[in-house]
Amino acid sequence: MKRFLLSLALAMTTAFPAFAQAIPLSQLSGYLNTLRSAEGDFTQINADGSISTGTLYLQRPGRVRFEYGGGDDDLLVIAGGGQVAIFDARSNARPEQYPLRRTPLHLILARNVDLGRSGMVIGHNSDGTSTRVVAQDPERPEIGQITLVFTGDPVELRQWIITDEAGSDTTVILGDLDTDARVGARLFNIPQEIRARGLDD
Repeated sequence: MKRFLLSLALAMTTAFPAFAQAIPLSQLSGYLNTLRSAEGDFTQINADGSISTGTLYLQRPGRVRFEYGGGDDDLLVIAGGGQVAIFDARSNARPEQYPLRRTPLHLILARNVDLGRSGMVIGHNSDGTSTRVVAQDPERPEIGQITLVFTGDPVELRQWIITDEAGSDTTVILGDLDTDARVGARLFNIPQEIRARGLDD
């Protein structure tokens, strides 16, 4: 089943209309800056080859929530208030937390995304079907990279790949994003989530 899901997920990255040229960085930056809120399903391919699925909620700047499916994937990851928190429903421990700026994901959650910033983009090309942009934080390249995959006409973000400082890749493949969804700020409030789970003692 995992092999089937992996094949399906990878097929999603090529089943879109082709275009010959890489989409300009200015156009991609403009698209990301107009992406204020969204909701949609995602498939995650982890560094060990395992596959997780769930629902993503986005509210830029600085906020994203990943609700993973049940069973072995009963996890919740929230970015908000400049922090990332990882909640494990199978544990009564407080969530693991670290600064959002320590992950390359903060590059697309910034208030003003500028992919043309000096030193940020280290790769920009088209395979004839999609445009891939490899970006890093020019001030903290040691935290890793993010590869963004876009399709065109209209421009849409279809997946990203986080490469951490150890060189391990985590791929998130996005389903259709509902950019008209009403996404409340409560979803990204880490202290409130901690209290709701009774972990504030």
